[in-house]
Amino acid sequence: MTDRMFHLLERFQMLDAQLRRAQGSTRRNLLEIMKLERRKLRIRARLARLFVPPTAFVSL
Repeated sequence: MTDRMFHLLERFQMLDAQLRRAQGSTRRNLLEIMKLERRKLRIRARLARLFVPPTAFVSL
């Protein structure tokens, strides 16, 4: 695992914790929840791109 992957995973976990706190709060801020969800999805997409194994090139 590269440093970049590790830092993205850390940020993802941090956002997940913030999102759970915001959703469980008695005074929910829907705009803040939407922003956190969007940031979390962006990081998830970055991680997905980094974890995809490289494809083998076949020369004919």
